[in-house]
Amino acid sequence: MIVVTGGAGFIGSNLALGLNTRGHRDILIVDNLENGIKFRNLRDCQIADYLDKRTFLDRLQAGRFDNAAIDAVFHQGACSTTTEWNGRYMMENNYEYSKIILDFCARKQIPLIYASSAAVYGCGSVFREDPAHEAPLNIYGYSKHRFDQYIRERIRKIDSQVVGLRYFNVYGPREAHKGGMASVAFHLNQQLLETGKIALFEGCDGYANGEQRRDFIYVEDVVDVNLWFYEHRELSGLFNVGTGRSQPFNDVARAVIEFHGRGELEYIPFPDRLKGAYQSFTEANLSALRTAGYEHSFKSVEEGVRLYMQWLNP
Repeated sequence: MIVVTGGAGFIGSNLALGLNTRGHRDILIVDNLENGIKFRNLRDCQIADYLDKRTFLDRLQAGRFDNAAIDAVFHQGACSTTTEWNGRYMMENNYEYSKIILDFCARKQIPLIYASSAAVYGCGSVFREDPAHEAPLNIYGYSKHRFDQYIRERIRKIDSQVVGLRYFNVYGPREAHKGGMASVAFHLNQQLLETGKIALFEGCDGYANGEQRRDFIYVEDVVDVNLWFYEHRELSGLFNVGTGRSQPFNDVARAVIEFHGRGELEYIPFPDRLKGAYQSFTEANLSALRTAGYEHSFKSVEEGVRLYMQWLNP
């Protein structure tokens, strides 16, 4: 059995489908379906069972899974709302939850591949897996950073695989339930369909209008990295998962407009609430990932957005 936490979410459900394409059906999905719309992400996934997150944790801590034949755990479950400032809630969901899963996997020697985030880097200019370059801007980033640090402190004492994947700006199918936290590609598509226009932020932090740059990575590429580590169990550590190439938001907007063959691009004032808490530039350093042996190429914004628009606008 393979466990996927957050399996009804964006990356988790894509990961379940990726496992299906490789012949895996004995999948336990763990999630919180208080937001019931997420069930749509599971409709075409072939799985063995579903458990609510609270039930899963209760059973895990009660020893109910001690004799289960678990092949691996993909821990994708977390609160990913970067504007959430309830620190107790965030740390319970992202830190304490992750520690419980790690302790179980380490004790049972089960491979653990978990979702970290580029949010750990904050507004720095170097995005390399090194504590010297890590300074999160919000409690979400801190919750991910704290667990990464927890891993660093223990990884040499753990005999089984532990891999933390620091996702950069992921976009693609099955993210509609995320609302305001969905990708810029999703929102720009919605804007164009509803108004015929696309709005980006005016310049900030020394960048011109719409020229703030992010490392945008298509979700299928993220899934491929996860499954590659699953197939290389001798590898452990923290790894960036981005394309290694930053592109401006304007590139995303142009790709959406090009797909539809229409639309106007305009710029709106940069929100005061985001000043000082916004990453105007991200670009994954892929040295660790490439050194580990991962050689696959990643889709550009132009390639990935085109595929995504085809999925969103059948």
